[in-house]
Order: sequence, then structure tokens, then C-alpha cells
Amino acid sequence: MYLSDREIAKKWGISERRVRLLCASGKIPGVLLSRRNWQIPSNAVKPANAR
Repeated sequence: MYLSDREIAKKWGISERRVRLLCASGKIPGVLLSRRNWQIPSNAVKPANAR
């Protein structure tokens, strides 16, 4: 099952933009880009904040 960037952002307590950046940079394994929407596995683990 996949969740949208909006759903993951709410689940992890971060912004949707941050989730999209993590997806684009390959920090979340198993993501899919369908048209212009990221699909993130529902069991994905939030990456450590490297900032």
C-alpha cells in the first residue's frame, strides 16, 4: 500500500515539500513517481535529519 506525500507529511510531522525533497534525493527507499505524484510505501521509515 502506498501513501501520498501529503499523507506521509502528516504522519511524520514534516512539510509536504520536505517529503518531496526526500523522495527526489533518494532518501526514502521504494518510492514511485506516478506522473507528478510521489507514491511512498506506507511502511517507509522517516530518514534521519541530516541538516
